[in-house]
Amino acid sequence: MNPISNQFLSIQQIQNEYQSQTAKSNRIRKEEGVSFSDILAVKTVELDENGDLRFSKHAASRLQNRNIDLTEGQLKRLAEGTSKAGEKGIKESLVLVDDLAFIVNIKNNTVITAMNQGETDNHIFTNIDGAVIM
Repeated sequence: MNPISNQFLSIQQIQNEYQSQTAKSNRIRKEEGVSFSDILAVKTVELDENGDLRFSKHAASRLQNRNIDLTEGQLKRLAEGTSKAGEKGIKESLVLVDDLAFIVNIKNNTVITAMNQGETDNHIFTNIDGAVIM
């Protein structure tokens, strides 16, 4: 059952599915990487002395739905890539870290969305004016 699909599910079915997915995700996250709850608890990654890298609700949801767990090293490289994009005057940047792709609003230091690179349609990214490969 997928509560996002066009199927009409009862509240009980949605609750059961959510609890099942949450338990499975928690078990997987304990085994590897930084958990989604850790990202939400921290909410920011130090970008520089003047600003913080934040994850929008949409990006946080994408990380959870796609079971993407970022390591501390990946978070650091994402922050460094965001900083480099800002230095070059980029406003909306694609930041590639390992096999992960992030769209970042540089002005607000906010990750807008996140995905595995293989998930994109023909590897096309729109509404960006620069890219950083870390």
